[in-house]
Amino acid sequence: MSPLRQALADYLSVRRALGSKLDRAEKLLGQFVSYLELQHVDVVTVEHAVAWATQPDRSGWWHAMRLSAVRRFAVHLRTIDDRTQIPPSGLIAHGKHRATPYLYSDAEIHALVQAATRLHSRVYAVTYPALISLLAVTGMRFGEAIGLDAGDFDPDAGVLTVRDGKFGKSRLLPLHPSTTDGLRHYLTQRQQLLHYKNLADSGALFISNAGTRLDHSRAQRTWRKVRTSAGLVPRSGNCRPRIHDLRHSFAVATLLDWYRRGENVAALLPRLSTYLGHADPKHTFWYLSAAPELLALAGQRLDTHLAGVA
Repeated sequence: MSPLRQALADYLSVRRALGSKLDRAEKLLGQFVSYLELQHVDVVTVEHAVAWATQPDRSGWWHAMRLSAVRRFAVHLRTIDDRTQIPPSGLIAHGKHRATPYLYSDAEIHALVQAATRLHSRVYAVTYPALISLLAVTGMRFGEAIGLDAGDFDPDAGVLTVRDGKFGKSRLLPLHPSTTDGLRHYLTQRQQLLHYKNLADSGALFISNAGTRLDHSRAQRTWRKVRTSAGLVPRSGNCRPRIHDLRHSFAVATLLDWYRRGENVAALLPRLSTYLGHADPKHTFWYLSAAPELLALAGQRLDTHLAGVA
Protein backbone atom coordinates (compact mmCIF):
# COMPACT_ATOMS: atom_id res chain seq x y z
CA MET A 1 0.00 0.00 0.00
CA SER A 2 1.38 3.41 -0.98
CA PRO A 3 1.89 6.09 1.71
CA LEU A 4 -0.91 8.19 0.19
CA ARG A 5 -3.36 5.28 0.21
CA GLN A 6 -2.40 4.47 3.82
CA ALA A 7 -2.89 8.13 4.74
CA LEU A 8 -6.34 8.00 3.12
CA ALA A 9 -7.27 4.92 5.14
CA ASP A 10 -6.14 6.67 8.34
CA TYR A 11 -8.07 9.83 7.43
CA LEU A 12 -11.29 7.91 6.80
CA SER A 13 -10.85 5.96 10.02
CA VAL A 14 -10.43 9.14 12.09
CA ARG A 15 -13.39 10.91 10.46
CA ARG A 16 -15.64 7.87 10.94
CA ALA A 17 -14.62 7.61 14.58
CA LEU A 18 -16.00 11.14 14.92
CA GLY A 19 -19.35 10.08 13.45
CA SER A 20 -19.00 10.78 9.71
CA LYS A 21 -20.06 8.13 7.18
CA LEU A 22 -18.01 9.33 4.18
CA ASP A 23 -19.25 6.72 1.70
CA ARG A 24 -19.07 9.17 -1.19
CA ALA A 25 -15.83 10.73 0.06
CA GLU A 26 -14.20 7.30 0.28
CA LYS A 27 -15.09 6.57 -3.34
CA LEU A 28 -14.01 9.99 -4.64
CA LEU A 29 -10.77 10.14 -2.70
CA GLY A 30 -9.92 6.58 -3.70
CA GLN A 31 -10.28 7.70 -7.32
CA PHE A 32 -8.15 10.77 -6.63
CA VAL A 33 -5.33 8.73 -5.09
CA SER A 34 -5.47 6.36 -8.09
CA TYR A 35 -5.17 9.40 -10.35
CA LEU A 36 -2.08 10.61 -8.46
CA GLU A 37 -0.55 7.14 -8.65
CA LEU A 38 -1.02 7.10 -12.44
CA GLN A 39 0.76 10.47 -12.55
CA HIS A 40 3.58 9.01 -10.42
CA VAL A 41 2.96 11.73 -7.83
CA ASP A 42 3.25 11.12 -4.09
CA VAL A 43 2.00 14.47 -2.80
CA VAL A 44 -1.21 16.48 -3.18
CA THR A 45 -0.78 19.73 -5.12
CA VAL A 46 -3.34 22.33 -6.11
CA GLU A 47 -2.54 21.72 -9.79
CA HIS A 48 -3.25 17.98 -9.61
CA ALA A 49 -6.30 18.45 -7.37
CA VAL A 50 -7.90 20.86 -9.85
CA ALA A 51 -6.92 18.72 -12.87
CA TRP A 52 -8.62 15.69 -11.33
CA ALA A 53 -11.66 17.54 -10.00
CA THR A 54 -12.42 19.22 -13.34
CA GLN A 55 -12.24 16.16 -15.55
CA PRO A 56 -14.75 16.43 -18.46
CA ASP A 57 -18.38 15.37 -18.70
CA ARG A 58 -19.40 16.78 -15.33
CA SER A 59 -21.10 19.96 -14.11
CA GLY A 60 -19.45 22.81 -12.24
CA TRP A 61 -21.30 21.74 -9.12
CA TRP A 62 -19.76 18.26 -9.37
CA HIS A 63 -16.28 19.70 -9.94
CA ALA A 64 -16.62 21.89 -6.85
CA MET A 65 -17.82 18.98 -4.72
CA ARG A 66 -14.89 16.78 -5.81
CA LEU A 67 -12.40 19.52 -5.04
CA SER A 68 -14.03 20.10 -1.65
CA ALA A 69 -13.47 16.43 -0.74
CA VAL A 70 -9.80 16.73 -1.74
CA ARG A 71 -9.44 19.94 0.24
CA ARG A 72 -10.56 18.30 3.49
CA PHE A 73 -8.19 15.39 2.86
CA ALA A 74 -5.34 17.80 2.09
CA VAL A 75 -5.87 19.61 5.42
CA HIS A 76 -5.33 16.25 7.13
CA LEU A 77 -2.31 15.40 4.97
CA ARG A 78 -0.66 18.73 5.71
CA THR A 79 -0.24 17.67 9.37
CA ILE A 80 1.94 14.72 8.32
CA ASP A 81 3.53 16.01 5.10
CA ASP A 82 4.37 19.71 4.85
CA ARG A 83 4.76 19.40 1.06
CA THR A 84 1.00 19.10 0.77
CA GLN A 85 -0.78 22.01 -0.90
CA ILE A 86 -4.31 22.80 0.28
CA PRO A 87 -6.64 23.99 -2.51
CA PRO A 88 -8.12 27.38 -1.54
CA SER A 89 -11.75 27.38 -0.50
CA GLY A 90 -14.03 28.53 -3.32
CA LEU A 91 -11.40 27.93 -6.01
CA ILE A 92 -14.12 26.46 -8.23
CA ALA A 93 -17.16 28.72 -8.05
CA HIS A 94 -20.61 27.22 -8.32
CA GLY A 95 -24.17 28.19 -7.55
CA LYS A 96 -26.65 26.23 -5.52
CA HIS A 97 -27.66 23.11 -7.39
CA ARG A 98 -30.84 21.18 -7.04
CA ALA A 99 -32.29 19.06 -9.78
CA THR A 100 -35.93 19.56 -10.69
CA PRO A 101 -37.77 16.50 -9.37
CA TYR A 102 -39.16 14.13 -11.98
CA LEU A 103 -42.59 13.44 -10.52
CA TYR A 104 -43.75 10.03 -11.70
CA SER A 105 -47.34 9.36 -12.62
CA ASP A 106 -48.98 6.12 -11.51
CA ALA A 107 -48.73 4.90 -15.12
CA GLU A 108 -44.99 5.60 -15.22
CA ILE A 109 -44.39 3.75 -11.94
CA HIS A 110 -46.37 0.81 -13.33
CA ALA A 111 -44.24 0.92 -16.51
CA LEU A 112 -41.05 0.87 -14.41
CA VAL A 113 -42.18 -2.14 -12.39
CA GLN A 114 -43.19 -4.00 -15.55
CA ALA A 115 -39.87 -3.16 -17.21
CA ALA A 116 -38.03 -4.51 -14.17
CA THR A 117 -39.79 -7.87 -14.53
CA ARG A 118 -38.23 -8.13 -18.00
CA LEU A 119 -34.63 -7.95 -16.77
CA HIS A 120 -32.58 -10.86 -18.13
CA SER A 121 -31.37 -11.97 -14.72
CA ARG A 122 -33.94 -14.20 -13.01
CA VAL A 123 -32.92 -12.79 -9.61
CA TYR A 124 -33.13 -9.17 -10.77
CA ALA A 125 -36.48 -9.77 -12.48
CA VAL A 126 -37.83 -10.56 -9.01
CA THR A 127 -35.73 -8.18 -6.90
CA TYR A 128 -36.05 -4.92 -8.84
CA PRO A 129 -39.85 -4.89 -9.18
CA ALA A 130 -40.07 -5.31 -5.40
CA LEU A 131 -37.41 -2.65 -4.79
CA ILE A 132 -38.96 -0.07 -7.12
CA SER A 133 -42.43 -0.72 -5.71
CA LEU A 134 -41.21 -0.27 -2.14
CA LEU A 135 -39.46 3.00 -2.98
CA ALA A 136 -42.60 4.30 -4.68
CA VAL A 137 -44.97 3.55 -1.79
CA THR A 138 -42.73 4.48 1.16
CA GLY A 139 -40.50 7.31 -0.13
CA MET A 140 -37.47 5.56 1.35
CA ARG A 141 -34.03 6.68 0.31
CA PHE A 142 -32.45 4.33 -2.22
CA GLY A 143 -29.48 3.69 0.08
CA GLU A 144 -31.81 2.88 2.97
CA ALA A 145 -33.73 0.35 0.86
CA ILE A 146 -30.69 -1.59 -0.35
CA GLY A 147 -29.33 -1.48 3.19
CA LEU A 148 -32.34 -3.37 4.58
CA ASP A 149 -31.94 -6.88 5.96
CA ALA A 150 -34.68 -9.47 5.57
CA GLY A 151 -35.07 -9.38 9.36
CA ASP A 152 -35.93 -5.67 9.23
CA PHE A 153 -39.33 -6.59 7.79
CA ASP A 154 -41.96 -7.71 10.29
CA PRO A 155 -44.74 -9.25 8.17
CA ASP A 156 -47.02 -9.80 11.18
CA ALA A 157 -46.91 -6.17 12.30
CA GLY A 158 -46.61 -4.81 8.75
CA VAL A 159 -43.61 -2.68 9.70
CA LEU A 160 -40.15 -2.05 8.25
CA THR A 161 -37.25 -0.96 10.47
CA VAL A 162 -34.78 1.41 8.83
CA ARG A 163 -31.56 1.15 10.81
CA ASP A 164 -28.81 3.75 10.84
CA GLY A 165 -30.34 5.92 8.10
CA LYS A 166 -29.16 9.40 7.16
CA PHE A 167 -27.79 11.34 10.14
CA GLY A 168 -27.46 7.97 11.93
CA LYS A 169 -31.15 7.83 12.76
CA SER A 170 -33.34 4.73 12.77
CA ARG A 171 -37.11 4.71 12.29
CA LEU A 172 -40.13 2.45 11.90
CA LEU A 173 -42.19 2.52 8.71
CA PRO A 174 -45.76 1.19 9.00
CA LEU A 175 -46.77 -0.36 5.67
CA HIS A 176 -50.06 -0.58 3.82
CA PRO A 177 -51.44 -4.15 3.87
CA SER A 178 -50.90 -4.45 0.11
CA THR A 179 -47.23 -3.49 0.56
CA THR A 180 -46.88 -6.02 3.36
CA ASP A 181 -48.36 -8.72 1.12
CA GLY A 182 -46.04 -7.71 -1.72
CA LEU A 183 -42.93 -7.93 0.45
CA ARG A 184 -44.07 -11.24 1.91
CA HIS A 185 -44.47 -12.61 -1.63
CA TYR A 186 -41.03 -11.28 -2.61
CA LEU A 187 -39.42 -12.98 0.41
CA THR A 188 -40.93 -16.30 -0.71
CA GLN A 189 -39.54 -15.80 -4.22
CA ARG A 190 -36.19 -14.68 -2.80
CA GLN A 191 -35.88 -17.83 -0.70
CA GLN A 192 -36.77 -20.03 -3.68
CA LEU A 193 -34.10 -18.35 -5.82
CA LEU A 194 -31.43 -18.73 -3.14
CA HIS A 195 -32.26 -22.43 -2.90
CA TYR A 196 -32.46 -22.90 -6.69
CA LYS A 197 -29.08 -21.21 -7.29
CA ASN A 198 -27.54 -22.82 -4.20
CA LEU A 199 -26.55 -19.44 -2.77
CA ALA A 200 -25.74 -18.62 0.83
CA ASP A 201 -28.22 -16.26 2.47
CA SER A 202 -26.40 -12.97 3.11
CA GLY A 203 -29.34 -11.66 5.12
CA ALA A 204 -29.88 -8.71 2.75
CA LEU A 205 -33.50 -8.09 1.84
CA PHE A 206 -32.79 -7.15 -1.78
CA ILE A 207 -30.24 -9.49 -3.30
CA SER A 208 -27.86 -9.55 -6.25
CA ASN A 209 -27.20 -12.46 -8.61
CA ALA A 210 -24.67 -13.73 -6.08
CA GLY A 211 -27.16 -13.56 -3.22
CA THR A 212 -25.29 -10.62 -1.69
CA ARG A 213 -26.53 -7.12 -0.93
CA LEU A 214 -27.09 -4.91 -3.98
CA ASP A 215 -24.13 -2.67 -4.79
CA HIS A 216 -25.12 1.00 -5.03
CA SER A 217 -23.29 1.77 -8.29
CA ARG A 218 -24.35 -1.43 -10.07
CA ALA A 219 -27.92 -0.98 -8.91
CA GLN A 220 -27.92 2.53 -10.40
CA ARG A 221 -26.77 1.09 -13.73
CA THR A 222 -29.57 -1.48 -13.60
CA TRP A 223 -32.03 1.31 -12.80
CA ARG A 224 -30.95 3.15 -15.95
CA LYS A 225 -31.66 0.01 -18.01
CA VAL A 226 -35.11 -0.27 -16.43
CA ARG A 227 -35.81 3.42 -17.00
CA THR A 228 -34.87 3.14 -20.68
CA SER A 229 -36.92 -0.04 -21.13
CA ALA A 230 -39.92 1.71 -19.56
CA GLY A 231 -39.63 4.48 -22.16
CA LEU A 232 -38.95 7.30 -19.70
CA VAL A 233 -36.96 10.28 -21.03
CA PRO A 234 -35.79 13.55 -19.45
CA ARG A 235 -38.32 16.38 -19.41
CA SER A 236 -35.48 18.91 -19.52
CA GLY A 237 -31.74 19.05 -18.96
CA ASN A 238 -32.36 19.52 -15.25
CA CYS A 239 -35.31 17.13 -14.88
CA ARG A 240 -34.29 13.54 -15.44
CA PRO A 241 -36.03 10.38 -14.19
CA ARG A 242 -33.76 9.49 -11.26
CA ILE A 243 -34.43 6.69 -8.81
CA HIS A 244 -34.36 9.27 -5.99
CA ASP A 245 -37.35 10.98 -7.60
CA LEU A 246 -39.54 8.08 -6.47
CA ARG A 247 -39.06 9.58 -3.01
CA HIS A 248 -40.04 13.05 -4.25
CA SER A 249 -43.09 11.61 -6.00
CA PHE A 250 -44.25 9.86 -2.82
CA ALA A 251 -43.92 13.05 -0.76
CA VAL A 252 -45.74 15.22 -3.30
CA ALA A 253 -48.52 12.65 -3.78
CA THR A 254 -49.03 12.48 0.00
CA LEU A 255 -49.28 16.26 0.30
CA LEU A 256 -51.64 16.49 -2.67
CA ASP A 257 -53.91 13.86 -1.11
CA TRP A 258 -54.01 15.76 2.19
CA TYR A 259 -54.89 19.04 0.50
CA ARG A 260 -57.64 17.44 -1.60
CA ARG A 261 -59.16 15.84 1.49
CA GLY A 262 -59.10 19.15 3.36
CA GLU A 263 -56.68 17.91 6.01
CA ASN A 264 -54.66 20.21 8.27
CA VAL A 265 -51.42 19.91 6.29
CA ALA A 266 -49.37 22.02 8.72
CA ALA A 267 -50.30 19.67 11.57
CA LEU A 268 -49.64 16.52 9.51
CA LEU A 269 -46.36 17.66 7.97
CA PRO A 270 -44.20 16.56 10.95
CA ARG A 271 -45.60 13.03 10.49
CA LEU A 272 -44.49 12.98 6.87
CA SER A 273 -41.14 14.43 7.89
CA THR A 274 -40.65 11.62 10.43
CA TYR A 275 -41.74 8.96 7.93
CA LEU A 276 -39.27 10.27 5.35
CA GLY A 277 -36.48 10.49 7.89
CA HIS A 278 -35.92 14.24 7.58
CA ALA A 279 -33.87 15.82 10.35
CA ASP A 280 -36.21 18.82 10.48
CA PRO A 281 -39.76 19.43 9.12
CA LYS A 282 -38.46 22.50 7.27
CA HIS A 283 -36.79 20.15 4.79
CA THR A 284 -40.20 18.63 4.02
CA PHE A 285 -41.65 22.08 3.26
CA TRP A 286 -39.46 22.13 0.15
CA TYR A 287 -41.87 19.71 -1.52
CA LEU A 288 -44.55 22.42 -1.53
CA SER A 289 -42.65 24.05 -4.39
CA ALA A 290 -42.03 20.81 -6.27
CA ALA A 291 -45.36 20.67 -8.10
CA PRO A 292 -47.50 23.52 -9.52
CA GLU A 293 -50.66 21.76 -8.35
CA LEU A 294 -49.37 21.76 -4.78
CA LEU A 295 -48.66 25.47 -4.92
CA ALA A 296 -52.14 26.10 -6.31
CA LEU A 297 -53.81 24.08 -3.55
CA ALA A 298 -51.72 25.77 -0.89
CA GLY A 299 -52.68 29.14 -2.35
CA GLN A 300 -56.38 28.22 -2.32
CA ARG A 301 -56.09 27.15 1.31
CA LEU A 302 -54.47 30.48 2.18
CA ASP A 303 -57.15 32.45 0.31
CA THR A 304 -59.89 30.58 2.19
CA HIS A 305 -58.15 31.27 5.50
CA LEU A 306 -57.71 34.97 4.77
CA ALA A 307 -61.35 35.28 3.64
CA GLY A 308 -62.44 33.85 6.99
CA VAL A 309 -60.23 36.25 8.91
CA ALA A 310 -61.41 39.34 7.02
